Amino acid sequence: MPLERVSQGFKDISMSFQSNPLSSDLIALKNETAIARSIRNIVFTIPGEKIFNENFGSKVSKVLFENVDDISASIIQDEIENSILNYEPRVELIEVKTDPDYDNNEYNVTIIYRVVGVDVLIQQLEFVLQPTR
Repeated sequence: MPLERVSQGFKDISMSFQSNPLSSDLIALKNETAIARSIRNIVFTIPGEKIFNENFGSKVSKVLFENVDDISASIIQDEIENSILNYEPRVELIEVKTDPDYDNNEYNVTIIYRVVGVDVLIQQLEFVLQPTR
């Protein structure tokens, strides 16, 4: 039986680049917050935006300009699942839900995942996808 890898924790810098007033260091995001931010960055990054890794990200933004329907919601769900499985090894993906909101021309996305190697509860990340120019 393989041993489960236990991590000491995860740390990342905040994208606001604000500094801590006491230490003048950049504000750090830790564990669940860092991973949630990473997942959001993966979903919202368009392939080709990240230098030296042209495949990084998801093609969700292309689907947002299509008609809001169940087929587009399914395509978005598959794209989010594939991008998280490919680019975020720190999580075990449990479920991705994409519900179309026809009245507001947007999709409500819920991502449910477990953080690998850290003893925390199952995490849930929710956000709205809407076309912007």
